[in-house]
Amino acid sequence: MGTHVIKMPDIGEGIAEVELAQWHVKVGDLVVEDQVLADVMTDKAMVDIPSPVHGKVISLGGQPGEVMAVGSILISIEVEGAGNLKASDQLVKEPAPIKEAAPAVAAPKVEAAPVVESKPAAACRPAPQAPVARDADERPLASPAVRKHALDLGIQLRLVQGSGPAGRILHEDLDAYLAQGTQNARSGSAPSGYAQRHDEEQIPVIGMRRKIAQRMQEATQRAAHFSYVEEIDVTAVEELRAHLNEKHGATRGKLTLLPFLVRALVVALRDFPQINARYDDEAQVITRHGAVHVGVATQSDVGLMVPVVKHAEARSLWDSAAEISRLATAARTGKAARDELSGSTITLTSLGALGGIVSTPVLNLPEVAIVGVNKIVERPMVIKGQIVVRKMMNLSSSFDHRVVDGMDAALFIQAIRGLLEQPASLFVE
Repeated sequence: MGTHVIKMPDIGEGIAEVELAQWHVKVGDLVVEDQVLADVMTDKAMVDIPSPVHGKVISLGGQPGEVMAVGSILISIEVEGAGNLKASDQLVKEPAPIKEAAPAVAAPKVEAAPVVESKPAAACRPAPQAPVARDADERPLASPAVRKHALDLGIQLRLVQGSGPAGRILHEDLDAYLAQGTQNARSGSAPSGYAQRHDEEQIPVIGMRRKIAQRMQEATQRAAHFSYVEEIDVTAVEELRAHLNEKHGATRGKLTLLPFLVRALVVALRDFPQINARYDDEAQVITRHGAVHVGVATQSDVGLMVPVVKHAEARSLWDSAAEISRLATAARTGKAARDELSGSTITLTSLGALGGIVSTPVLNLPEVAIVGVNKIVERPMVIKGQIVVRKMMNLSSSFDHRVVDGMDAALFIQAIRGLLEQPASLFVE
């Protein structure tokens, strides 16, 4: 038998270290070739680490949340044959199993004189009780010391079941009341009435959540954010969308509003190239892009991800719709490739029906603009002196003021507004 050592691979893109996000195996597991052993997190994506061999896991090189250098030992597997272990490799050895001590020889049994059995103090305490429902002005029986103890613990005496004479509340009853709250927390049962809760849960910030936290903090610290909000009458574009879905939905697929927004971005950016840009603030260089690579913020089980619709300027409505759907599914299922999660030049973010009235989206650095879509609502509007019901939607967008001037940002959003309110202009060349 030999040992096959798997080292943290070079993910590419000049990355020197990655975060170990999750193990899919444990010491002692039998694994087969191509079985996923672990997930590691780069700055852009989650990457599966498969096994190149069959064998048995004998050691793990790190814990979830640990940042590991490329080339460090990730996992060791016992295999048939010599394996690939070199003398220079430092393995994490498993501790030797603890041997069980031999049972002690039983002493001869001695008959003792009968005595009165004394119970431990804990056994004398009353069993945990559910909170008692008393009237707010009812004053339960309790000594001054018990009342002070309850006050210190933050317990309302009217909720405590007393086990003393005539229902008097004892110190042990306070302990039982707290124990019941702890038992409820551990079992997952909801506390009844107005019982206090003392449970808490600590969640380590690792994996995708850590990356999101780092990127959001970095964005707010490095960029000079400002936001601009404008309302848009989307009645006409919604009518067009419904018409196209009725006519072509069965053969080309259903359209959401997002492909229209992507098209509006593409057309508007022709006149505002400074907004379709990325800013390298370390090199002090702004790169304006001719290609429009639209990042579409997508919620997944592991957090917010931003798959990228590459070359949106060359896509039709249905092509954009299909690509958005494909990328969103890949992101939500954790199947998006690294190149599908990088390279965006501007980002579109939407919470759909949960979009609220106004939001302040955070820039996706090093981009200089993000367009946020709020929910569509029907509202009475005055048009040519008449009150009519229209479908209205706000765009809440953020820009990097180091690169984008306020007037340019406002004109850009106004251009998008004009395109969506007169949707035929989206397709006029």
